[in-house]
Amino acid sequence: MLHMDEDDFLVGTPQSKFFDVMFHANRTIVEDALLNCVERHVAMESILEELASKYDIDLEQEIMNFKYEKQDEMHHRKMDFFISTVGDVLTKNE
Repeated sequence: MLHMDEDDFLVGTPQSKFFDVMFHANRTIVEDALLNCVERHVAMESILEELASKYDIDLEQEIMNFKYEKQDEMHHRKMDFFISTVGDVLTKNE
């Protein structure tokens, strides 16, 4: 029988491992990764706001609808984000 230790890297959710890595990896690398995420978010939000204004779309309502109607997709995309960000940080942290 395989013994699974709670500190094992393979145990836990992508979200829990994301926070484990963010709290324990090199601070400069984590800051760079998070700043990159924030810059990307700000750019995408600015583009969406311009398009919403151009096409007269209620962006907040569309976001709420998307989160409600596409919960599975939201979950999968969040997990993908956690996994890819952890991969980037761990690669640079070695």
